[in-house]
Amino acid sequence: MTPSGGLGFRSWTELDDRSATVLVPLGSIEQHGPHLPLDTDVRIATAVADAATGSGLEPRAPGVDLMVAPPLNYGAAGEHEGFPGTISIGHEVLHSVLVEYGRSACRWAARLVFVNAHGGNGRTLLSAVSQLRTEGREVAWFGCASPGADAHAGYTETSLLLHISPMAVRVDEMVSGNVTPVSELMASMRAGGVAAVSDNGILGDPMAASAAEGRRMLSDMAVRLADAVGRWEPDSNGMLT
Repeated sequence: MTPSGGLGFRSWTELDDRSATVLVPLGSIEQHGPHLPLDTDVRIATAVADAATGSGLEPRAPGVDLMVAPPLNYGAAGEHEGFPGTISIGHEVLHSVLVEYGRSACRWAARLVFVNAHGGNGRTLLSAVSQLRTEGREVAWFGCASPGADAHAGYTETSLLLHISPMAVRVDEMVSGNVTPVSELMASMRAGGVAAVSDNGILGDPMAASAAEGRRMLSDMAVRLADAVGRWEPDSNGMLT
């Protein structure tokens, strides 16, 4: 009998029937203002993937051997390199990592889903997943997004971290950031990154964030992910919705 738990806890003999659907949390190591940890995106992606397996929720994909792989911690985060601590591997390297990861995992896994919590990885995910699907591999991706979310280290991500990792939130360091709609900031960010539009790295306002709201957001994303995996209907971009 196959035990529950993540991929890293299993042995190869427990994965020998090509039935596994693997969720791969994908994040980034980048600044998240003075109050959130550099691995915020990794924590969110991992929490969403973990919750989608049924932890704390009703099972949403019965009969699916659903497991979470160790996270991919690094992504394309060049827009945050104006702040210390950010580590970006760039789009070209990330593309290669995702493609080779998918090729390798799909030798034994039935399906693979990259669970992404960093918006900067988006265009590379599109190209990598498209290539893998063209090669005949059952790969898709899911974006950890909440309706009405602000852009970066504001109300949304702070609420999620207050629920997921409350001890990691430096509440005394919370301040408001640039609350101008991101669409109006894009030209400046393309030229100079986030530092060009926000001295503290925040795009949004975390001051009203709450753990209760973070719990609601996490539950919503996890249920949507599990439902989407159960239906398995990737759109033309390879995205599960």
